[in-house]
Amino acid sequence: MTTSIARPTAGGITGTRRQWLVPAGLILLTLIPILAGEVRLHEIASGAVETAKNARFLESPIPVVTHIVSVTIFSILGAFQFVSALRRRRSWHRIAGRILIPAGLLTALSGMWMAAFYPHPAGEGLSLSIIRLAFGAAMVASIAFGIRAIVKRDFPSHGEWMTRAYAIAVAAGTQAIVLIPETIVFGPGNELPRTTFMAAAWVINLTIAELVVRRRRGIPAATR
Repeated sequence: MTTSIARPTAGGITGTRRQWLVPAGLILLTLIPILAGEVRLHEIASGAVETAKNARFLESPIPVVTHIVSVTIFSILGAFQFVSALRRRRSWHRIAGRILIPAGLLTALSGMWMAAFYPHPAGEGLSLSIIRLAFGAAMVASIAFGIRAIVKRDFPSHGEWMTRAYAIAVAAGTQAIVLIPETIVFGPGNELPRTTFMAAAWVINLTIAELVVRRRRGIPAATR
């Protein structure tokens, strides 16, 4: 008697590998702000000399420490939620979600607190603080809608809202990229261009998130 052994097709292997490119790319995107956050944590823990750049963090460390820890968890763990093979594992998705939702809320709320109460550093002003508060509120709202959707067992809607929340959270990585040409063209400490480019990073991320959402729904990108 012969036994046939099913072998994965080349296309299946390629598809599986391609799934892991998404979290790898997302983690790479957030690498710069994560490393910058680690440097800030070390600075606070080691009792660094106070300067104009770090005074607000040393005087009130709890919000920034909360933000760095929560956004690191949300960014890295959240990246793996884009792997469909993992999402299909209910235990994984449920456990990850119970970590991601509080981490995401802490990310948004601590970021809003810093925008509202920390002194403005050089090159940043009230307009950027207002933008940060607006996108922070949008992230809280997205997570809230995601929670409501999961309570209603509306899994597609839950995924869509959490995708939007994730896009807002990882905008710091996009900002690190777009601020390079901004600094080259306009120089450091120029408030209006910096505010514009930082806001553009959130818009870029949310635009990509909407394209992902539309693709999941099977809606062509050109459809209005």
